[in-house]
Amino acid sequence: MPIDDFRIYRGKGSPAVAPPATPRKLPIRQRDRLTDPAGYKADAGLVDAVNVALHLGWPLLLTGEAGTGKTLLATSLAWELGFPLEVYEVKSTSTASDLFYTYNALAQFHVAQLEARRVSPSSGDGAPAQSPEQLALRYLRFNALGRAIVRAAAKKEVEHVLPEGFDHPGDPVRSVVLLDEIDKAPRDLPNDVLSALDAMAFTIPELGNARVKADPGRRPVLVLSSNSEKALPDPFLRRCIYYHIPFPNRDQLREIVTSRLGAMAQPGGLLDDALSLFDQLRRATGLRKRPATAELLGWIATLQKLNEQSRTNPLRGAVEEIQRTLPCLVKTVEDLPVARDEVQRWISARP
Repeated sequence: MPIDDFRIYRGKGSPAVAPPATPRKLPIRQRDRLTDPAGYKADAGLVDAVNVALHLGWPLLLTGEAGTGKTLLATSLAWELGFPLEVYEVKSTSTASDLFYTYNALAQFHVAQLEARRVSPSSGDGAPAQSPEQLALRYLRFNALGRAIVRAAAKKEVEHVLPEGFDHPGDPVRSVVLLDEIDKAPRDLPNDVLSALDAMAFTIPELGNARVKADPGRRPVLVLSSNSEKALPDPFLRRCIYYHIPFPNRDQLREIVTSRLGAMAQPGGLLDDALSLFDQLRRATGLRKRPATAELLGWIATLQKLNEQSRTNPLRGAVEEIQRTLPCLVKTVEDLPVARDEVQRWISARP
């Protein structure tokens, strides 16, 4: 692709240049193609760990570098099993109940105050009085694990806890639930949910301690990811199947890229050079944040665009061609000069 076609944005505003009469058309977002579960490639050890967790009915805990596919494993698993996927992104402020539901007590208080001002004690509107539990349902919202457990029970067994508009299929259904970045949670959270995860059940104090329990044959499949920023407590680890996703080797990366990007990334030429430079950047001693698989895919997709019309390998061209795409791989200002030096060394060493 000629550089003029590649530059959708030019950054050269001028009072003499008018904006286009019709909005510019942008390329289709690449991320959807790069995260399609149909293209996910799991290594043999990961496949074994998943199957052990499925046979035992235990949570699967995954660690590994950011960008190595921990989150996408849950997407792939749900796709292959034909189950819906529920995702909860754990935060440093998450509590044990947040995994199951959120209750907006502040909204309930405000509404109660407004209604108290609007309706005098002596007036009646003829409407039947609602129980505290019925009123509380207005302010209840199920989160990922709570939704999965509710839907894993027959509707007739959980109707009393369903907020208005909640979509329940009627019969119990099984889901895959991802608790993403569980290591971000406060240290006590994993231990606080041990019994709930074992039973796949939880109680809702705001609804008179109503208890919701999954049908034993429809228990959600639970996947947890961790970036190992914080150690998880031993009692929690004992109840999990654990697997560390290693960084893919050169052959595995080639398979991943070809699976995601199709015929344009077939071995030879551009792909071989891209993997060579990528490997050198990852081995660079001064690089603080090494690029991962997700960055590699985005980078090669960009190189494909540069290669689309000219059919020349952009990595065999001038240094500027490579430097133009470095933002795909380098994510900190400290790493930029290191990466540029490595690119120069790589080019100098090429035949």
